[in-house]
Amino acid sequence: MGWGNLFFAVLVTLSVALITYNILISANAPLKQDLPGPSTTSSSFLSVDPIIKMPLERSRRYGSAKKRLFHAAVTASDSVYNTWQCRVMYYWFKKFKDGPNSEMGGFTRILHSGKPDKFMDEIPTFIAQPLPSGMDQGYIVLNRPWAFVQWLQQADIKEDYILMAEPDHIIVKPIPNLSKDGLGAAFPFFYIEPKKYEPVLRKYFPEDKGPITSIDPIGNSPVIIGKEPLKKIAPTWMNVSLAMKKDPETDKAFGWVLEMYAYAVASALHGVSNILYKDFMIQPPWDTEIGKKFIIHYTYGCDYDMKGKLTYGKIGEWRFDKRSFDSVAPPRNLSLPPPGVPESVVTLVKMVNEATANIPNWGS
Repeated sequence: MGWGNLFFAVLVTLSVALITYNILISANAPLKQDLPGPSTTSSSFLSVDPIIKMPLERSRRYGSAKKRLFHAAVTASDSVYNTWQCRVMYYWFKKFKDGPNSEMGGFTRILHSGKPDKFMDEIPTFIAQPLPSGMDQGYIVLNRPWAFVQWLQQADIKEDYILMAEPDHIIVKPIPNLSKDGLGAAFPFFYIEPKKYEPVLRKYFPEDKGPITSIDPIGNSPVIIGKEPLKKIAPTWMNVSLAMKKDPETDKAFGWVLEMYAYAVASALHGVSNILYKDFMIQPPWDTEIGKKFIIHYTYGCDYDMKGKLTYGKIGEWRFDKRSFDSVAPPRNLSLPPPGVPESVVTLVKMVNEATANIPNWGS
């Protein structure tokens, strides 16, 4: 090995060791209250409600204006469950990348298993180290912010914007850059309720940082945001996540969406507000039409009887649930839903089938 390569390897090793040390310190110390607050340059954005639609005239500018490309990043473990979803997601990303109005740039699967897998050649992948053993307390999602910290610090990301997505996202049309004017673009989740949990959130977002309404009802995904703001937000997101998990009251209040609240808090602490873009994605079976949406998020199970009636909470005569394939990839040519099932569910299954039919060595 040449001296240059040896020096680079030592430098990377020391960097990872230093970051891991900082995580350990953060997890065992109270959250500092002097985290960066809203900047003076962005205060004008916080004085208005950013629940706005993308102006129609933007769609006419894509052909002539310089594109603002974003890099899509998906965090994942090396489980069968996460892997087949990433393969399907990347298939559709490539399909729409160069479509009309698209500002989709590169793609990275941030694999937080700490080691390569056999899909490195199929999906562009960055290897991130997992949290030290036991630190996630069984809540594997805590690896997501730590993985983003590593990727943002170490990777050569060409684009100026980042789309944070998840393995169980299927892109249904080319995505433009929905962020603008220093604002991120994010999907609003009905179950993220900062006002309801104000007493808990004030532990991490003190009153001198602003009103609780400065915390947007979002998670980290889907979000399109500038790369530089995200580089500042990510370490705070990581530290807030660890602090929240360590606190029994917060952990009980937020449960499986704790890390989502942590991102919303971190974004507010850095003065980054978000356009709450309801047309960003749909979530079958509750959302029934594709419409103008860009992403299908198949987080919920879809259960129907053979007459096309939803039987949620009860396993249907026909069903599609990603959790049915936690240890084995879904087979090719899944059965289509019976007549009467909404467009969103039919489209989801057809898109999974197209991807599995065309991805080489599916199921291997």
